Amino acid sequence: MNNPDNADRDVTKDSIVRYNAAERINHWVVAITFVILALSGLALFHPALFWLSFVLGGGPWTRILHPFIGLVMFVCFALLTLRFWRHNLISKNDVAWLENVGDVISNREENLPPVGRYNGGQKLLFWVMIACMAGLLLSGIVIWRAWFSWLFPIFVIRLAVVLHALCGFGLIVGIIVHIYAAIWVQGTVGAMTRGTVSRAWARKHHAEWYRNMTGE
Repeated sequence: MNNPDNADRDVTKDSIVRYNAAERINHWVVAITFVILALSGLALFHPALFWLSFVLGGGPWTRILHPFIGLVMFVCFALLTLRFWRHNLISKNDVAWLENVGDVISNREENLPPVGRYNGGQKLLFWVMIACMAGLLLSGIVIWRAWFSWLFPIFVIRLAVVLHALCGFGLIVGIIVHIYAAIWVQGTVGAMTRGTVSRAWARKHHAEWYRNMTGE
């Protein structure tokens, strides 16, 4: 639940603040580093995709910079996790929302239970992304040749490579779903660009959060 004092400052006659400036900057740093890492990671994954290494200036620079940029993304994502994990705890209404996802797809939101700041699908994706991020960090450390890989036997490194690829694939799919959903639900992208949503948007898509913010 949001702090009532903060809610008073975040609610106006026409809009509600969904993300402040620091949260939006943090989000976009994660987004930009993700794109760079996805392209450079695919370049390292298969020779047919090596041309994607142009994003970091070629093969040698890609091998050097990829893990460091990965650390930047992980730290920024960890900050978002610390900020929003409480809003992503699964509730009974979220389970009911997921069980009736057909109504979501058919745009029959009036048949769904009211949800908080995030719906069941967003919360599920949040925890999947945390798992993928953790897997990428741990496996990435193992295969980081310049610093750590010499500490591990070869079979551990091979397993780490597989885990890194699987987590990377899972994160890419998750981000694609995230982007599609943001575009699909009109008004969502604006929340992460200008920081606010209309009261009507909040009341329709996140009724419980709307009540917490407005007291209505």
